[in-house]
Amino acid sequence: MIRRLYLLFILLGFLIQACAPATVPAATSTPTLASPPTAILTPTLPPPTAEVFLPTSTPLPPKPINRVMLITFDGLRPDAIEAADMKNLKALMQTGAYTLSAQTIIPSLTLPAHASMVTGTCPAKHIVRWNEYVPENGFALGTDIFDLAHAAGLRTVIVAGKEKLRHLTEPGSTDYFGFVDITDRFKDAIPLESMAIEQLRQDFGLMLMHFPDGDIAGHEFGWMSKQQLSAYKRDDDNLGLFIEILKSRNIFNDTLFIITSDHGGHDSTHGTDLPEDLTIPWIISGPQIVPGELQTPIYIMDTAATIAFALGLPMQLEWEGSPVYEAFGLPVDPLQQRGCLGTTP
Repeated sequence: MIRRLYLLFILLGFLIQACAPATVPAATSTPTLASPPTAILTPTLPPPTAEVFLPTSTPLPPKPINRVMLITFDGLRPDAIEAADMKNLKALMQTGAYTLSAQTIIPSLTLPAHASMVTGTCPAKHIVRWNEYVPENGFALGTDIFDLAHAAGLRTVIVAGKEKLRHLTEPGSTDYFGFVDITDRFKDAIPLESMAIEQLRQDFGLMLMHFPDGDIAGHEFGWMSKQQLSAYKRDDDNLGLFIEILKSRNIFNDTLFIITSDHGGHDSTHGTDLPEDLTIPWIISGPQIVPGELQTPIYIMDTAATIAFALGLPMQLEWEGSPVYEAFGLPVDPLQQRGCLGTTP
């Protein structure tokens, strides 16, 4: 009996072992495609000290602005704005972005500085180093902002108080160029302000309005003299008239203003590397502008690039200026050009 029970227990043990699932040793397990090793899914990272440069795109304004009016007060030092009580200019400052420490070029002269303003380059590139009207010298080299605006189908206008500004761009790039130069032997029949008003009434895509009176008074009576400040006050009154005309035509709110100068001055001259000659105001006011004092260092060459940015025109690789992105509430370009050689804020 006992022997039978012993045999029965042995048979039961074999049955239990036969029914148990087979096990595979861990050392012989094979990974499946459904569960790849973690190392395959983890990207390779650069060393902690390595710099990674990612491509960046140029910021774009929400939409191109309809028109830009560039106004230059010849010889205007920043401190003359308050001293001359330029109320209309100050009103645009309050609603716009501005700096009173922008820098012009060396030499700080009217024609070379305006050339840098519209070509976006330093004198070494645009080659305009003379400061008189010399027809045989031709025009500033490079693609200027009037070239781009005219090619895009915008109406382009220059109204200048000095004939030498004809050197800024080829006649084919302006739909209208008019000047009234008091140094001419013959007195002009149409005042400068009347010429500008007529162009405002015809509308424009890009217009440069140049006021010469402050510079002329500065050379005759001295910078910051009573006569110079009076000239700036009269020019500011005309700016107010222009604003009213734009408002009456319901296009003021669609117009971007950039107001600046070509140079400052000291005693009864300019053209040196003195801070009084190099420091100029730079104001931008109108659609899409974030009001406030600009922290970005501004150079006169930045004007062309800023206009192109606002109008949706292509940037030029040759330009040494950059758009003033800060004025539009956009990140500042970390590679922004820092002025011409020898010109620092």
